[in-house]
Amino acid sequence: MKKFVSLIATALIAVGLPLAAQAQENPKTIRIAFSSAGVGGKPAAASGLLATAHQRGILEKEFAKDGIKVEWTFFVGAGPATNEALALKKIDFATQGDLPLVVARANGLRTRILLTDSRFSRNYVVVPTASTIQTLEDLRGKKITVQKGTAGQLTLNRLLTQVGLKESDLKVIDMISDSQKAALSTGDVDAAIQSSTDLVVRGLVRRIYKIEDPKLQAPSQVWVAEEFEAKYPHIVQRFVTALLRESVWAVDEKNRDELFRLWSKTGNPYSDYKEDFKGWALRDRLNPLIDEYYTSSLNKSIAEVKQFRFVRRDVTADGWIEPKYQQAALKELKLEGFWDEFDADGKRKKPAGK
Repeated sequence: MKKFVSLIATALIAVGLPLAAQAQENPKTIRIAFSSAGVGGKPAAASGLLATAHQRGILEKEFAKDGIKVEWTFFVGAGPATNEALALKKIDFATQGDLPLVVARANGLRTRILLTDSRFSRNYVVVPTASTIQTLEDLRGKKITVQKGTAGQLTLNRLLTQVGLKESDLKVIDMISDSQKAALSTGDVDAAIQSSTDLVVRGLVRRIYKIEDPKLQAPSQVWVAEEFEAKYPHIVQRFVTALLRESVWAVDEKNRDELFRLWSKTGNPYSDYKEDFKGWALRDRLNPLIDEYYTSSLNKSIAEVKQFRFVRRDVTADGWIEPKYQQAALKELKLEGFWDEFDADGKRKKPAGK
């Protein structure tokens, strides 16, 4: 009898019976990357749904029953380091900003975008307190620091375009976030784009421009490597469902204080998150939907990355976004309509009939 069953199983596999008819294969480890790290390289991140899940051990709980290990990596080298790890097949999922995301695609690295991690962030152009710089136009010929290859560099180019400047009109110096703060403190650079309040509070820098226009900064996203998705679609679905289930806790205004204290484990002060999110509902900032605002932002970033000559090859969003996992999770968790959708300009869409 056992021999007969074995022969039948072999025959089914030979004729290509879908894997659903066989025992689903699981990975031994799920490898997740953040295109950031906390102060001094701390293994922590903040301001998004994936970071919150990490702090609360949500994915570990989801996959522990199957003996699947969850492995987290935090890259001080940000998006470019994440791309390198993807190219070497060392990661399966990641969160990333728009510039490195598009650069990876242009260089043939295959991913599927699953959901938005965060949106509508608030940043500032800052200069040393004693600086004579007052406006963006005053940056011409000055030393500004940015971590090249990251979303911050694309934001800088958008800002410069607004006032008729380009990168070549400035001296752009490549630095990670911690080094940027040190250079600003000593006056070794003239400006930077920062969200942190600590240098402001200490009187070392002042802000000359607030960046909060939804068109100047794009959402960050969570993606899965195409190869992993093709092999383990059931794991991808559980991953997305677990994140959306966790997001209900994260966007509950009763948990705002606890959320910011979790994020402050990065080494950035609690006050940073309190100020950054001032005037915003958590449900809007931590909105995972692949809505019109997200798709429009992605296509805009693709065009700008080519415009600013960060890539030479053409990139298209066709077949890149995979909404089925999010849609299935929203249906299973009865969260359809829980988050508002936003239009291409970052404006809230009115629900039908209102």
